[in-house]
Order: sequence, then structure tokens, then C-alpha cells
Amino acid sequence: MRGCIGALVLFILLADTQVTTAACVDPTQLAHSAVSIVRHFDDAERASQRGLAGVRGTGWFLSPTTIVTAEHVTAGMKLSTQDWKPLEIVDGDGSQFIAARIQRLSGSQVEKLALIELQRAVSDARSMAIRLEPLVPEEQVMTLAYPSGRPRLVGGRFVRIGDGGKLTGMALLEMYDGENRLVIDHGASGAPVVDCEGRVAAVVSNVFTQSFEWAYREIKISTAWGMPNVVSVPIQALDDFSQANGGPRSSQ
Repeated sequence: MRGCIGALVLFILLADTQVTTAACVDPTQLAHSAVSIVRHFDDAERASQRGLAGVRGTGWFLSPTTIVTAEHVTAGMKLSTQDWKPLEIVDGDGSQFIAARIQRLSGSQVEKLALIELQRAVSDARSMAIRLEPLVPEEQVMTLAYPSGRPRLVGGRFVRIGDGGKLTGMALLEMYDGENRLVIDHGASGAPVVDCEGRVAAVVSNVFTQSFEWAYREIKISTAWGMPNVVSVPIQALDDFSQANGGPRSSQ
């Protein structure tokens, strides 16, 4: 996931603060709907990427042959609209390699949504329902985090829509796991943000963090309690595509 957008966010440490959020979505409801996606670079690509072995992100199924993720994930993976490239799709303990390319980008925000076309269908893929109406401030939402490389639902709330600079039109969230406000990090880019009915309302794009060196270690801190710490792309960026192609939708 990319670094902090815009100016560094002031961090205020609130001692003895404990916040918990009960899951409002049954994890089994999302089984085989959201997956980890990995692009492994070949030798030539590794040489040009200063030894980087590959890029990992998250995606979710719009159909058995279409995965939605954040634009910067596909950019980092060096996917194109022309060439088919192998993509590892990890679902639970199983994985498979399928050739993929960018079908199209959708949305008008600085960060767009990327639709990845798969050369063949994933047999057990479950398409996710899309929420039509915008999120309401303080509404509870859930998304995926990858502590220790394993997916886990994490709760939080929708705060507001961004209204300045690169945040314009983006859905700002406050997400946490107990007292851990850094649980959404690398690997969660492209993860679906779902409401309590399991409908996709947004897609994780970025996090607000500040880093500094302390005793030869890099320490990351998040925003203060009550402030947004995750940036996401509202699913309405995908609305034109879904209407034109008959993708899965959910009524209001």
C-alpha cells in the first residue's frame, strides 16, 4: 500500500482508551468472495524493479472471471490492458495461477478501481453484491486485514467523504482491531469494505500513517481515536460498469 496521502497527520496518544467493534457480518458469508492476489515478477522484471520479487494486494469477485481491486495494485503489478500475465489467486489455504490483464479502470477520483479480467473462470468464486446507496456517517463497516499473512475481518465506521486535494470524493474510514489502529496495512489494498448486509460499499486504497526513527527502528503511528485512518474508493465509482454489464447489484 502506498504511503500517507498529503500532509502528515498529527498523532495524539490517548492513554487507557479501549475500543472494540463486534463483527456485523458472518465471515462465512464472504467465503470465496475476496482473495489475495499476487503478481510474481520474472527475472527481467526483478532486475528492473531493483530485486523486488513481486506485488501482493487484495481483490474481490464481480464475476467468476472479473476481480476488482484498487488501481495502484494493478499498476504495481505491471498489469496491462493488452498482455496476459500470470496472477496467483490465493483463497484460504489454496491458490491457483490464472493469466490476467486489466479489463478497464473505473471512477473519477485520483485513485480509480481496476477491473482485472481472468483468462478462465474461478470455479468456486462467489460474486459480491454491490451497495447502491452511499454510506451514512457513523455507519458500521467491515474490511479485510492480513495480520501474519492471514485474512481477518476488521470492523470500524464510515466517517465522511473527503473534500480536499487527493482525498476529494474518497470514503474516509476509521478501522481498528481492539486498540490496534495499524491493522489495515500492506496487503489490504483493494479489499472490499462491506456494510452489515455484506454488500460492497467501498474498496481500500490507502492508510494514514506517520513513521519516525527511534533507537535504530522505524516506528509507525496512526491517527488519533475518532479520526479517519483508512482511505477507500466509494463503490459508486463502479456503478457505470455494473449498469452497462449487468453485474451483481443490490436494491436499496
